[in-house]
Amino acid sequence: MSQQCHEITNTRPQYPPRLEAADNPSCRMALHSFIVFSTWLSMLILSPAKNVAAADTDTSPPNILLLYADDLGFGDLSCQNPRSAIPTPHLDRLAAEGIRFTDGHSSSGICTPSRYALLTGRHHWRDFHGIVNAFGESVFKPGQLTMPAMLRHEGYRTACIGKWHLGWDWQAIRLSEPKKRYGPADFDWSRPIPDGPLAHGFDHYFGDSVINFPPYAWIEDDKLVAPPDTIMDTGLWKPIKEGNWECRPGPMVSDWDPYQVLPTLARKGVEYIESQAEADEPFFLYFAFPCPHAPIIPNDGFDGKSQAGPYGDFVVQTDHVVGQLLAALERSGVADNTIVVFTADNGPERYAYRRDERFNHWSAAPFRGLKRDIYEGGHHVPFLVRWPDVIEPGRVSDALVSQVDLMATFASVVGHPLPQDAAHDSHDMSPILRGRSDSVRNHHIHNTRSESYAIRFEDWLLVDDKSGYVSRVEKSWLRRHDYPEDDDAAFELYDLANDPGQRHNVASMHPDVVKRLKAMIQAIRDQGHSAPRLADD
Repeated sequence: MSQQCHEITNTRPQYPPRLEAADNPSCRMALHSFIVFSTWLSMLILSPAKNVAAADTDTSPPNILLLYADDLGFGDLSCQNPRSAIPTPHLDRLAAEGIRFTDGHSSSGICTPSRYALLTGRHHWRDFHGIVNAFGESVFKPGQLTMPAMLRHEGYRTACIGKWHLGWDWQAIRLSEPKKRYGPADFDWSRPIPDGPLAHGFDHYFGDSVINFPPYAWIEDDKLVAPPDTIMDTGLWKPIKEGNWECRPGPMVSDWDPYQVLPTLARKGVEYIESQAEADEPFFLYFAFPCPHAPIIPNDGFDGKSQAGPYGDFVVQTDHVVGQLLAALERSGVADNTIVVFTADNGPERYAYRRDERFNHWSAAPFRGLKRDIYEGGHHVPFLVRWPDVIEPGRVSDALVSQVDLMATFASVVGHPLPQDAAHDSHDMSPILRGRSDSVRNHHIHNTRSESYAIRFEDWLLVDDKSGYVSRVEKSWLRRHDYPEDDDAAFELYDLANDPGQRHNVASMHPDVVKRLKAMIQAIRDQGHSAPRLADD
């Protein structure tokens, strides 16, 4: 097999123990010489990825099931972390039946930007940095090519079920003057809501847009199933099981039950898959989980199913829904011709500090940082792909990959030529999936705030700021796990081959590396793209 893979869970101890390369020589990655860095720009911009044919001509186009978790840590999956206190048998099975990427990334450390990058193949930081707030407008440009629009052009039926969080034109149905807080009477709920999923490539949508944002109501396609008739009141709901509700005030259907959101979405997902079994066209289902994002509300049947408290139980329920969707593929007879991708929008929320102290479970293991942070833990996420008869089961790849790469990958699979004004940062991963290449990219730029960037280049991580923390870090956690206090340096450099936990800032030892990586960030930002196919523009 040409892909050089190895099972890191069998050779590399996981967090919280310190990860030292001397303890695991088989896992050490050789540091690249400065000769490599002297040619970094030509490698990055001038060398296109190997072209691979779209799909085998003797098979029909594959269905695509894209499973997108919310605030899930790399170390929450038991197949990635032997010390995980959370059983994830269905995700473990998915990994065993396909390829598990150990170096997969979202574009941002928060929700909306990562989803935008996922569905466009364009890094969010080229356009915006923050989330869409309650009743916020769409982040997509008019006519912008999205993943579902591309697939629909190739004959796919497309659906989004679950969390949207990419904006709608709520003002088109607003009856009142703009205000900070809206009530049920401020909108004409009977009218279609423009500029949502159906305006950007999806044939069908079902969800509540964002579980902790108003309106607290179901939306089917572009209309509410029932109109809100009251104001959200958490006192009407069953008590929360961990953390805070974190729900924004606003209009709500009076019998709304947040505990029924995930079960309802799971049922709708299963129904959609089963409804496609006899269709002549392939389908694309983007199933966007609302979990384990706050509010942390596992159903009672999952209480105590983990050893990591209610959050762990919520991850178990998330894994259970994955199992339901995979079983629906099997029952429908389409599993063998369906690409399944599982990943997450960013790392775990700040409750992870308390969870680590109480249950000895670090959700971002083996990395430093959480949601929002530009350390690895904020965006280094689970990344699993199953494609029967194409991906050899049980593969584990250390290739650097990004969610922005899925756009070019699916374009390659279905034979869609991407235009020059789309998917500006997407690298075609299909050579890796097919076992014809070990890697397709050597860099990845990410950020959460507009003024702070970090870059991965091969085994180097440069945090181009005084700290990679965006969320407040608990100093007791730093002490408990032998992390240094802030050294007040202007930037930080880490050698992830020997220090995946990012404990030792080696910027002062490698000034030339820092200089080159800072220049690389600026060059990629300035040129407006990083996709290999656009290198000659």
